[in-house]
Amino acid sequence: MTLRRRHLLAAPLALPALAAAQGFPERPLTIVVPYAPGGPIDVLARTLGPELQREIGQTVVIETRPGAGGNVGAAFVAQQSRPDAHTLLFTGAALASSVSLANLSFDPVRDLAPVAGTGAIPNLVVVGPPSPFRTIADALAAARSRPVTYGSSGPGTGSHLSGALLAAAAGVELTHVPYRGSGAVHPDLIAGRIDLLLDVMASAIGQVQQGAVRAIATTAAHRSAVLPDVPAVAETVPGYAFETWTGLFIRSGAPEASRQRLEAAVLRAIGTPAFRERLRLSSAEPIPADGAGFGAYFRADVERWAQMLRTGRIERVE
Repeated sequence: MTLRRRHLLAAPLALPALAAAQGFPERPLTIVVPYAPGGPIDVLARTLGPELQREIGQTVVIETRPGAGGNVGAAFVAQQSRPDAHTLLFTGAALASSVSLANLSFDPVRDLAPVAGTGAIPNLVVVGPPSPFRTIADALAAARSRPVTYGSSGPGTGSHLSGALLAAAAGVELTHVPYRGSGAVHPDLIAGRIDLLLDVMASAIGQVQQGAVRAIATTAAHRSAVLPDVPAVAETVPGYAFETWTGLFIRSGAPEASRQRLEAAVLRAIGTPAFRERLRLSSAEPIPADGAGFGAYFRADVERWAQMLRTGRIERVE
């Protein structure tokens, strides 16, 4: 058989994929944000929407579906009856921990297909003015001789998980005290009734700049360009890193050609000056952006929390 003959026989097999790519998108896209309006992920989504709209050539609608720590909106996308890539989930790192820690009606690894990673925001370890801790080493040393408490926005949130991960990595016990939102922690932190708060940098940095709290470390793998004088926890606890990543998914089963076209448009959109500036203002760090790289990053995060559960360093959220 000649090369030309083989190409002619193979061509019909490629036609459905080509047609799917050429027909996508057939209608407006919806980006589902599984958190309340006004939060960091919602703000990023509303910055991304107009950029993606220009790149993809269709209207992009932002729809918030908060509840259950982001799992209500995630389930809505994962359980779409028509997996055609027109409905996207723009979510954060809680999706990975929920695989092990929450009772889900869907499997994020099986039911969602990664499209692109957009960035990761580290936490700041902050203390109140009365605190004797000047460094993260001070806090960890104290934890070896007396109870050291850390507040959080609630069980399973980033402020909780980052503290649990710190305790495991440093080989100490830290007492978790859950609140209803990080804002509720601040009065007790400032008064010295709570020792630590590991709060997302985008939220904590304002308190630091106002002098209400002191930053003693960042949970990124290295120092942040935003606060270069604040050490990374990893300088004291090698290998420790925690960041609240954000990224886009669609329901698994969508035509691969449609997913690829969407991925290409999203990658262009997150590379625009407007979106890059929003990431900078959020103190975001880069993560793998393409679907394959982001998918591997996501699955590694899923495994990290599964390992934490297996070793008893964290419990399921009921």
